[in-house]
Amino acid sequence: MEFNGVCKSFGAKPILDHVSFTAPDGVVTGFVGPNGAGKSTTMRILLGLIAPDEGAALVDGVPYAKHRAPMASVGAVLDARCAPKNRTAYAYLKSLAYTNNIPKSRVDEVLDLTGLASARTTKAGRFSLGMGQRLAIAAAMLGDPRNLVLDEPVNGLDAEGVKWVRDLCRNSAAAGRAVLLSSHLMSEVALTADTLVIIGHGSILRCTPVADFVAEHSRPLISVVTPDADKLLRCSRIRPAYVSQRRRSRTAIRATRARS
Repeated sequence: MEFNGVCKSFGAKPILDHVSFTAPDGVVTGFVGPNGAGKSTTMRILLGLIAPDEGAALVDGVPYAKHRAPMASVGAVLDARCAPKNRTAYAYLKSLAYTNNIPKSRVDEVLDLTGLASARTTKAGRFSLGMGQRLAIAAAMLGDPRNLVLDEPVNGLDAEGVKWVRDLCRNSAAAGRAVLLSSHLMSEVALTADTLVIIGHGSILRCTPVADFVAEHSRPLISVVTPDADKLLRCSRIRPAYVSQRRRSRTAIRATRARS
């Protein structure tokens, strides 16, 4: 998946400013930035839901709209509440399969894959946010796509569900798929992605391997705050000057609290 000089404004407000990066096959690309940085707009442009003012977004070398089998090209999760509320999980997926020439047997496969087999006759309107997220992922996987686009896929999921999404991303990349995973949580993406694309105010700030970024921004230090610095010194190898400084800081904090 490629983005080449993509620009987009809504009225007088610029959203994307010459966004360029690649999410290659066999790699989980983490797309990170604060809320409002332009992540969702970038993904919607890739899927042809928004037209860029300049530049182009390509899937396997061509615009997404030109793929004859779109669900086999890209599986996307942009909204956990994508299914009609009055349709069951099975009916929703079956309709997608029918309109995209996907075998009906695939519906049961993705229900099993996402842990929704027991809820196949439950209407989507009764799903929790986490179950709705699983249903959206089931729809994305229906066409056994060559690329995955996941926008904040762990929202609403419990710890087991979060781990399942991580495994899905890693296994998909290991199978040769390109995976584009967006989040505003750097800590979550760092546990899943191989490379990072960092966006801020609509501009790409950095593209880097996750391991390099973590190494650059980590410090091999442990900070300990204690009311008994002398005892800590006797039981450890911490430098005295550092402990003394922390002790004075603790005293200052206590004095401030007393005055307030």
